[in-house]
Amino acid sequence: MICVLTGGTGGAKFVDGLRRAVPEEQLTVIVNTGDDSSWWGLSISPDIDSIIYMLSGAISTERGWGVRGDTFHCLQTMKKLGEPAWFSIGDRDLAMHLLRTQLLLKGNTLSEATHEIANRFGVRSRVLPMSNQPVRTIIETPAGELSFEEYFVKRRYQDQVISVRFEGAPNAKPAPGVLDVIASAEAVLIAPSNPVTSIGPILAVPGIREALTSTSAMVVAVSPIVGENAVSGPAANLMAAQRLEVSIRGIATAYADFLDVLLAHTSDADAALEIRSDRLQTHCTNILMNTIEDRARLARTALSVSCREASTVGAAEGQ
Repeated sequence: MICVLTGGTGGAKFVDGLRRAVPEEQLTVIVNTGDDSSWWGLSISPDIDSIIYMLSGAISTERGWGVRGDTFHCLQTMKKLGEPAWFSIGDRDLAMHLLRTQLLLKGNTLSEATHEIANRFGVRSRVLPMSNQPVRTIIETPAGELSFEEYFVKRRYQDQVISVRFEGAPNAKPAPGVLDVIASAEAVLIAPSNPVTSIGPILAVPGIREALTSTSAMVVAVSPIVGENAVSGPAANLMAAQRLEVSIRGIATAYADFLDVLLAHTSDADAALEIRSDRLQTHCTNILMNTIEDRARLARTALSVSCREASTVGAAEGQ
C-alpha cells in the first residue's frame, strides 16, 4: 500500500499521477483539512474535494479545482442578493458541500462523511482527512488574522505574512486509520504541496509527525520549490515567514526528522549534492507537472526511488 500526504493543487496533480502508476486500490491519501471552513452555512473541505474530484475524474482540468463543466448561477445570484461571493463555488460543486453538511448534521464524523462521499463518486482509493477535529490554518498579516482561504482566495495572497499557526491542532487527534496507514505503508510520499499550509497542518496534529519518524517505510518528498521560487502559489512567502530558507534546503529542514529522500528539480542538482547526507538522500529529475504524462512520470520516479533506497538500506542493514 502506498501512502501519500497531500494538499493543494500540486498535491492533487501528484495524486493523479499516482493513480496512473499504481492500482487505485493500493493508494491511501491523507489530506490536509486546515483550509476547511463554513460557507453559506455549508461545510467546505477544499483539499478533500479536490482529491475526490481528481480520483473520480470529475475535476476541472482548466481550473485545477472544482467540477468539470460547472456553472456559477447560484454564486451570481447570491452576489446580487448581497451575500459574500469571493469563494467560487460552482452549481455542481454545491452538491458535494450539501451532502457533506447533511452527513455531518446526522452525526457522522468527517472521516465517515468523506468515506461515504468517495464511495458515491466511485473512488477506489482510500481518502482520509488528517483529523476529525477542526484544525484551522491562520495567517497573521498586518491587516489582521486571516483564514487560509481569505488570504489565498479573497486577498490573492498579496498580504505580508508575519506568521502562520494551526488553531486547534494541539487538541486534535489523527483521524482513524491515519497512524496505521503510515506505519504499514510500503512507501510514504509527501506530495509537492506547500510545506507550510498544506503539509504543515497535517504534521501539526499530535502523533502524525512521530508516526512518520518511526515508520519502516521510506519517506520520500517531492519539492514544491525550484531554485528560490515556488512552482506555484505563495509557498515562498509562507516559508520565509516561518524562517525556512526558500530552497530545497528549506524543504529538507521542514521535514528533517523523518525525511529519507528528497526529489528535487534537475536545475537544483548542485544544491541537492550539498544537502545530501547519511540521513538524507536526494534525487534530481524534472518535477514539473505540465501534462498528465508528467504527473505519471513523476509518480513512477518517486515510487522507484522509494523502492531503490529501501533496498539499499536493507542491504546495508544485512551486512
